[in-house]
Amino acid sequence: MTIDLTVACGPYDRTAALADGRVRVPGVDLTWLPLGAEEIFFRMARHGEFSASEMSLSSYTLTLERDRPFVAIPVFPSRTFRHHAVYVHADSEFTHPEQLKGKTVGIPEYQMTAAVWMRGIFDEHYGLPVDSVSYRTGGLLEPGRTEKLAIHVPDVDITPIAEGQNLSDMLEAGEIDALYTARVPRHFADGTRRVRRLWADPAAAEKEYFERTGIFPVMHTVVLRRDVYERNRWLARALTDAFQEAKEHADRALGETVALAGMLPWGHLAAQSARDVMGEDIWPYGLAPNHACLTAFLRYLHEQGLTGRLLAPEELFAPETHESFVV
Repeated sequence: MTIDLTVACGPYDRTAALADGRVRVPGVDLTWLPLGAEEIFFRMARHGEFSASEMSLSSYTLTLERDRPFVAIPVFPSRTFRHHAVYVHADSEFTHPEQLKGKTVGIPEYQMTAAVWMRGIFDEHYGLPVDSVSYRTGGLLEPGRTEKLAIHVPDVDITPIAEGQNLSDMLEAGEIDALYTARVPRHFADGTRRVRRLWADPAAAEKEYFERTGIFPVMHTVVLRRDVYERNRWLARALTDAFQEAKEHADRALGETVALAGMLPWGHLAAQSARDVMGEDIWPYGLAPNHACLTAFLRYLHEQGLTGRLLAPEELFAPETHESFVV
């Protein structure tokens, strides 16, 4: 007998083997919904529509101090460096985060994981205190975006933008000084280049950051609705193992040279270059290999007033996933 499980997750190379059935979850009749991150997060956080889903690491962590509707597993379908995700007007003088002291920065949501990482990294490593900036929140491309989870952060200027506005147009018009965004803003993506990245060579800055800290920032985790988890606690380990197996399929494909797995002509060389810097497992799952990364993120959340106490990485995940059996 199997149980029905609906999982919503982005369409990534590291999850493709789960989506197409090459990897199966024992005891589970899986329905896989490949949706965009914003849609998944909104529907899961507001309505709990899926049995399990990808979720913003920040949003999930905030729920642990509220009604605890979810239980996470140490699987990270999205992680990326974020130096490339800071944009300024093309004519501005800004080339370093410290120059943004006293300025106004747009962010889609204050509590979003990417913004937590950027504020924390810029405070700790680049001389830009979190409270030295005024933040304006709202939709990147369209008006009307609000925080998925209500927040109250004392002593920091966080103000929603006006009705009808969006952050991309505000940056182009000079109404904000900079923009922290996971997605590329309109006036960079459209080729007009009226805005530019803060760093002229963000890849070099991101590599230097990794070499200094050993941190490859986690953006998203995978959560089960708590009621689903409580009925079948074995699902936490079963899903963790299945996601790991699917990731290994993608990892092997990165180095394939007979027929390229992706369209990038030198993708296999880039994969080897990444391994030379980051080690053989460039995208680790599990608690232990991500402990330092998660510790830094939880510290940033607490320092930025988003959690009432400093959480430990072990508190984030189902206890069944903390260790494995040994023969």
